[in-house]
Amino acid sequence: MLFIECPWCGYRDDAEFHYGGEGHISRPDASKELTDEKFAEYLFLKTNTKGLLLERWCHRSGCRRWFNVLRNTITNEILEVYPITDTPKSKEGKKIYEGNWRRKSLSRRASKAGEAK
Repeated sequence: MLFIECPWCGYRDDAEFHYGGEGHISRPDASKELTDEKFAEYLFLKTNTKGLLLERWCHRSGCRRWFNVLRNTITNEILEVYPITDTPKSKEGKKIYEGNWRRKSLSRRASKAGEAK
């Protein structure tokens, strides 16, 4: 059993949440330059990390808000929880965030981290 701390509702059982995949991934811009191959890379290519991973979660049975979690995929230990609009504050979270190759898309480079375009 996994207990997740919602930033707004506090600790709850994982049955109340919906997993949303890797966190801080930029959707490619829908332009003429976007090929099927590039969009397939965004859609299907996952890191499948063994260790620390930044993830998106939604509190579907509570406040229904999305937020990010830094979780160890081996032990299921949750090291940090923060709103979806923020970036990680912990040293480990910052290191994972900076090394995430999937957020280095054109749309991410054109905007600041954590801000809508």
